[in-house]
Amino acid sequence: MRNDKHLAIKLREKGKSYSKISKELEIPKTTLSSWFSELEWSKTIKEELSRKANYIAKKRLISFNKARKQMWEEWREKARQQARDDFSQLVKNPLFIAGIMLYWGEGDSKIKNPFRLSNTDPRMIALYTKFLIKSLNIPKENLRSTIILYPDLSEEKCMNFWAATIGIPKSQFYKTQFIKGKHPTKRLSNGICMITCGNRQIKEKILVWINLLSESL
Repeated sequence: MRNDKHLAIKLREKGKSYSKISKELEIPKTTLSSWFSELEWSKTIKEELSRKANYIAKKRLISFNKARKQMWEEWREKARQQARDDFSQLVKNPLFIAGIMLYWGEGDSKIKNPFRLSNTDPRMIALYTKFLIKSLNIPKENLRSTIILYPDLSEEKCMNFWAATIGIPKSQFYKTQFIKGKHPTKRLSNGICMITCGNRQIKEKILVWINLLSESL
């Protein structure tokens, strides 16, 4: 039989949590629960402690999200400024201009979306790939692709075609997406090819370059 229950009661009456009482008196929480769980005044203390804990947790979450948002915006601005600094030299390269124009017309411009471009023309996909590798210095192994097919097209044949066009192994392709129905004219004989790169910094830069290019024309 423990002889420190009266000490635990005094600490509980002061609003101490089970954890603090357990740590201070070295009493198991299960023991404290058996002593206090049926006491109405202890239940009131528990509710108040829970309310305070939730309030503190909410404040910490708000503070964390605010700091994270500020850090993210600073990171984005750093990328945008780097893009502005580099533009005067990059714009002298015809391949850079071609790549920017391609992304301007065919790329995903929403900042929250991935850095990706989709098209059916293998010449465009090949040129865009060259832009990524030679103008933006993106390693070929960082590129990923997805093909979008009608169900009557051969997945293996189309994947081999686009893998050869891009110059990456099929292991760098995501799962193929299929469109319902059949294409009436067969113009999409190789489907749609999407190239992505998980580089958000490049996405920030390329959107700045599009604006700078449009202003310089």
